[in-house]
Amino acid sequence: MRREETASTRSLLNTAKLMEDNPMLFKLKEMEYVEKIAEKIGSLSVNGDGGIVDGLRKILTGTK
Repeated sequence: MRREETASTRSLLNTAKLMEDNPMLFKLKEMEYVEKIAEKIGSLSVNGDGGIVDGLRKILTGTK
């Protein structure tokens, strides 16, 4: 069990290093998590002056 935990931790570290060196890889991983979250959402209601929608658009499109 300790070997499995060590291997898992080493794998996480290697992944973190790769993402640190490659912004595109980081963005792909981020989008993977967004997709997993979106699959669990049945509907979404957003109220406000549009600032929230603009913020979400910036996050999802990668614009600043």
